[in-house]
Parts: sequence; C-alpha cells; structure tokens
Amino acid sequence: MEPATLVDLFAASAERHPERIALDVRDTALTYRQLDTAAARMAAVVVRRLPDRPARIGLLAARSLTTYAGYLAALRLGAAVVPLNPSFPAGRLRAIADMTDLDLIVVDEHATARAGELAAAQSADGTDGRKLPPLVTFTDAEAAGAVAEDVQPAPVVRVSPQDVAYILYTSGSTGRPRGVPIRHARVVPTLRWLVDYNAFTPESRVSQNVEISFDVAVFELFAAWASGGALVVPRPNDVVRPAPYVNAKRVTHWFCVPSVGGIAARTGGLAPDSMPSLKVVLFGGERLLAEQAEQWAAAAPGARLWNLYGPTEVAIVCSGQDLGGKGSLLAAGTNGTLPIGEVPPHLEHVVLDDEGEPAETGELCVRGVQRFDGYLDPADDVGRFVDWSPGRAAVVHDGTAPLTQDLWYRTGDRVRRENGALVHLGRLDHQVKLRGHRIELGEVDAALARHPAVRDAVAVVQEHESDAELVAYYTGEAVSQSDLTAFLRARLPVYMIPRRFTHLQKLPLNANGKVDRTAFAAGPHSAAQAG
Repeated sequence: MEPATLVDLFAASAERHPERIALDVRDTALTYRQLDTAAARMAAVVVRRLPDRPARIGLLAARSLTTYAGYLAALRLGAAVVPLNPSFPAGRLRAIADMTDLDLIVVDEHATARAGELAAAQSADGTDGRKLPPLVTFTDAEAAGAVAEDVQPAPVVRVSPQDVAYILYTSGSTGRPRGVPIRHARVVPTLRWLVDYNAFTPESRVSQNVEISFDVAVFELFAAWASGGALVVPRPNDVVRPAPYVNAKRVTHWFCVPSVGGIAARTGGLAPDSMPSLKVVLFGGERLLAEQAEQWAAAAPGARLWNLYGPTEVAIVCSGQDLGGKGSLLAAGTNGTLPIGEVPPHLEHVVLDDEGEPAETGELCVRGVQRFDGYLDPADDVGRFVDWSPGRAAVVHDGTAPLTQDLWYRTGDRVRRENGALVHLGRLDHQVKLRGHRIELGEVDAALARHPAVRDAVAVVQEHESDAELVAYYTGEAVSQSDLTAFLRARLPVYMIPRRFTHLQKLPLNANGKVDRTAFAAGPHSAAQAG
C-alpha cells in the first residue's frame, strides 16, 4: 500500500533503509532505525504526561535532535505538529498556543529560557490566554534515544489521511497570525510530485535550511525521508556561507531563498565551482532574478536549478520550473524574474482578471487535492476563496455558504503566462515576501500603532537593486528608533521588524481617503511631500 501520511512516508524508508543515515544535526548522525526508535521513545514519554491521546502538540525547538525526533513523535501519536519558533517573542508564541489549544509542548534544551518566558507571557494579540499546556523538555542526548530503559517505544497510532498533519501560522492582516491546518491528504501528493520532480533518491543529502515554522521545512524533511535520503541541518550562519558546509557534508540538494543567496554572493560565498557536490538547487519564497540564478549556476556547475512557488494554503508548492544549469539557464520573463513554471496536472488552476474572468494576466487561483480546507479560524476564510466555473464571473466567498472543495483558493499573486510558463508579477494586496517570510503589512502597522506615542503607522517594502528592506512611517510623537524596535521585538518576529522608522506629521492619502502606500516607494522625501 502506498504511504498516505507523513509518518507512513518515514516508516516506509525506515523499513527499506534501516542502516542508512536519516539525520545529521549538530555533528550527530542517526540512522533511520535510530531515529525511529528515538521518536518512538519520545512519544512514550509524552503519552505518560497526558490522560488522553493528544490532538495537537507544540514543538518549541530549532535545529536540534529534539526538533526532528519530536516532529516524528507527534506524528506517531496521531497529533498535528504545531511549530513554535524559539526566536519569536514569548507573547506571540503564547497567542499561537492559546489559539491552537495545544495539549502539550515539547521543548528542546536550547529553548528552555524561552519556555519559561512563554509560561509567564500573555498573548501578544491581547486575547485572554488559556492555561498553558504541560511542557516536556528533552536534552539532545535524550532525543538521540538515551531515554530510561524502562520506557517502551510507543506504537504508531493509525491516522486517517484526512487528519491534520501540521498547523502553521502565517502573518495576518487583522494584526494577529492566521492558523493554517494542513491534512496529510493535502501534503503527501505535493511530496510525491516533488520527490520525482527533483530527483530525490536514497543517495540524496538534503539541506534543512529554513526553520520548521516555515512550510518549506516540511518539504525538506519529508522529501529526504520519503526517498530514504539523509537530512543534514546547517547552522544559520552556514546558510549564508554555504560552500564550506555543502562540501563538508556532501550536500546534494540545497534550498535557497533568493535574497539569502544574495547575501552569500555579496560576501564572496558563491565563488565559481565552489560547490561541486550539489545536484539540485531549489529556489522559492520570493522573486528570483536572472543574476541570482546565474551566480548559483556558476558556483554549482553540476546542478540543475529549479524555481518553486506556492502558498502555505496549497501545501507548500503548487508550481515549478526547471531553469536548467550552468550555460543553459532559462531566460527571465519580461519583468526580469525567472518564471515560476507550470502547475502540476493533479491540480487545477485559473488566472482571473479584476472582473473575475479568465485572462492571460491576473490573480492565480488554485483548487484540487493540495488545497487546504480553511483556516483554523473560519472568519479568516472570508474573501480568500472564489466560486468560479467557465461561462460565468467569479463570486468571492463571503462566509455565508459552506466552504467546499469546489471553491478556488485565491493566492493573491498576480501572474502572466509567457512562453508557456507562469511569471510572477507581484501581489494584489498588502502581503509581501521578504527573505522567504510571508508578511502582512497590516500586522506590522497594527503592532506599531499600539505604541502609546504612535497615532497611525504604515509599513512598506522598499527595493534596492537585488535586495529589499522593510521600513515604517508613523505619526504622533517622535520616538527613537531603538525604542520602537524594542517595542516591536516584544510583539513580532525579528523578520517583521522594520529596519528604519520615519516620523511624519501626517500620512499621505489617496483619492479614496486611504493611506497611499505607493507614495512611499521613493523614500521619506516623497512620502513627506505627498502627506
């Protein structure tokens, strides 16, 4: 029987390749047999702490043995995994824990201080917090399997493909994060397609470059484990200086957020021919420029380059493009970015214009087996889906009718078909992608406006050649940069904190009386003039 859940994918490889390396992290390597045993014993410890089978388990961990054994342990118990990034403010983590109604939180030994803050924190969104669930901390030694001998491994709980595999939180325009539950049945087809598409085999050594709170991490973990390959976990500094790590660990598959790769290029980390072991370089998370692809092709002359695209709500990736390799790279689209390619045949897609009619240029809408079943809070579904069929204009979902699989998910991304492939043209709303992170500018606005000295605030992204930065403008009393930064650090992840803050007497408005974000494109001077 073909594996139908994430834990089935791992289990099948553990049965076929028990002595192959499954995980290489912090200079410790575990075989599939060892990692399977570690996850089973961790699951047994979790079971002892709870009266009933858990439905949702938080994972407060990053780049440790506990991270990966804990992920598998939660799935083994039939629970949905809810990643809690230790770098996030305690208030935000507490809000996520409260909104998700967690049964238990697994903590690695490197996040114990954050766990203590979490226990004392109130939700950053101002909601009344529920009682924090039990916290269970594992050292790296325990995660490696050195649990007390009297702990018998917990058996795998049989789950349905329709059960939720994981819940990720994305930035929300209302000022609070949005929960995105993804069922096993939604993500397994993505993985099957990508494993074949990108040539993953038992010989593959796959980098795990992004934090597990980012959906691409699910791809990295289970593309490696579904194929019987090894998951190798670099430190954050290795991701921006890849060559020494890639060569030392003989990495074959590397995922790269283009702007992070740009940092590597500017610091001399992408020297020509510096990474001969790479067979595949995968890009995603933001626009990819021809110059960025060429730098990687030169540094990894034996690699094929692929551009992947997809929102969290459509199970990680819903289109891809083979870009070629050194000396044979695909040409950029008319806007200077590399195409995001084709939607796979197991999904349906349509491009709709502003009138809800099919068009060559417009919003990409997707439905099919990978499309999620709605946000954790149904109120977030309003406006995010559309009812469309050939011959009639689209109708936006307003929440009054049931959310069915016939509805199309509105990605919010504007695309155009060029030479048979989709090219990403930008967003239709105030959501941005910055260094691979999805940011709703409205959430930054709302957080900054909570400062007692700030009356109104607006965050924008300003682009500079191949890089971009998040900046903010505000009215009210003038406040120091350090004060505003410290205020936001207690409420937002670091990647959502603007690099610069500019005080204005008033914000520029458009003809409809709304803040004119376009007035900020040229910087503070143009914004002040428009205001």
